Amino acid sequence: MSDLPLGQEQHFRKLRDYIDQMPSLSTTVTKVLEVCNQPNTAPNDLNKVISLDPVLTGQVLKLINSAYYSLPNHISSLTRAIIMLGINTVKNLALSTAILGSFSQEDSFQTLPMDQFWTHSISVGVTAKALASLKGVPPAAREEYFVAGLLHDLGKIPLNNCLADEYAQVLALSSLDQSPLRNAETIVLGFDHGIVGNLIAEKWQLSANISETLCFHHEPSEAAPENRNLTAIVALANIYANIYDFGSAGDPYPEGPAITFLLKTLKLTWHDMASLRSMVNAEVEKAQIFLKVSKEA
Repeated sequence: MSDLPLGQEQHFRKLRDYIDQMPSLSTTVTKVLEVCNQPNTAPNDLNKVISLDPVLTGQVLKLINSAYYSLPNHISSLTRAIIMLGINTVKNLALSTAILGSFSQEDSFQTLPMDQFWTHSISVGVTAKALASLKGVPPAAREEYFVAGLLHDLGKIPLNNCLADEYAQVLALSSLDQSPLRNAETIVLGFDHGIVGNLIAEKWQLSANISETLCFHHEPSEAAPENRNLTAIVALANIYANIYDFGSAGDPYPEGPAITFLLKTLKLTWHDMASLRSMVNAEVEKAQIFLKVSKEA
């Protein structure tokens, strides 16, 4: 970002230093990701890692037994839970819990409303998962869409905290012009929350599909081909949540041409989207437990 004007370059350096100083993901979560990325991982391999961390074990079991998953019987065995839900789902639970726990303190939110922000994030996750189902994504892979949607706006959190005064100007400009937030971010700061999301992804060594969703959820055509479908679905889910006022992440003015492009890319209609509304409402209510448990990390 060395081509920025001096003031904006200083903003970027301050932000990059802030992210550099953020705590790394816990050793347990890092080990969970490492184990899950091995091709022949068995449920017992994951159990051995998670069971050494009583807090994470409790959180995983609490989530698994919550209304979010709606399992018919109470699960008390971590190994059984891993077998029932699948390794990828439990990996995403651990990752989401760790990240949301890092960013759910009141002092992380200076200019954005924290509860509204997380309601928006959950809504995008729920909608992305529903769209994945509409598109025929296998059930075992849909949790990845929820997690990508849940985390898509992480880049806004350091911005609204580290550069609170400047971000207040961003929000005011977006409201005054009734323009997309990232346009105002670029005008005031010289960069947008997608770039900041990518810095966080690099800091925490997140997977390529999550990293690209953080970076490109406003321009999914920039994502690598193998991640484009996920990124496009999250992009459409984000617009949907903004239009129907599911929470707020400071961006109520979606880019009109983007809607047409995304619907065409994903071979969907707005009728398909509108038909999801009552289901998304119900799922958002259920998913609030996800946020509650994650805040307790």
